[in-house]
Amino acid sequence: VQLQASGGGLVQPGGSLRLSCAASRSIFGIIAQDWYRQAPGKQRELVASISSRGTTSYIDSVKGRFTISRDNAKKTMYLQMNSLKPEDTAIYYCKMRGYSDRPFDYWGQGTQVTVSS
Repeated sequence: VQLQASGGGLVQPGGSLRLSCAASRSIFGIIAQDWYRQAPGKQRELVASISSRGTTSYIDSVKGRFTISRDNAKKTMYLQMNSLKPEDTAIYYCKMRGYSDRPFDYWGQGTQVTVSS
């Protein structure tokens, strides 16, 4: 399975971006889908998650600004990012995790988000 992340770019503070992450095929046994980010010189951090039941969670710094969602028919997950701040600048990675005959997690290749005036 390959995950293709897209939608990153350069945006001014206060702007919006929508990230997408498309799977190369249907994945059975998904427990949750996540967006992570890694800023220069910092550890990768979990930004948002959506469970198989649709329950979402976010780190405090993005609550009210970011929204995670998915379209199962399109095998795609999304991260809508509004009111972007310079501190949101990072490489964003998607992950799909779950259990089939064994635990699995699949990572996308990352997409750069730069928030700057």
